[in-house]
Amino acid sequence: MKPMLRLALCATLAMAATPTLAAGDAAKGKIKVYTCTGCHGIPGYKNIYPHYNVPKIGGQSYDYLVAALTAYQKGERKHPTMEAQAQSFSDQDIADIATYLSGSSAPAK
Repeated sequence: MKPMLRLALCATLAMAATPTLAAGDAAKGKIKVYTCTGCHGIPGYKNIYPHYNVPKIGGQSYDYLVAALTAYQKGERKHPTMEAQAQSFSDQDIADIATYLSGSSAPAK
């Protein structure tokens, strides 16, 4: 493989492996995440239906949060409450929420 082609391939692979930088506004996300704390902000809270422990969302990675909320929004990930919540979000809302929750000071755990 030619050196320039190898360099371009390596640079492309390195960029693809780099996590996405948060594109939202954490201050706006803090306001928008208010309803999330009703379930996700209660330590040890268990969902009634389907029955399971409500997961920690504060401190999760930005990319994971965007992917999860987008999957709920599109109906690809199933949970009636989360689907209803996510369907009301714009792409910017999701970015803002993910930016806030992925920060170390987010309380919704």
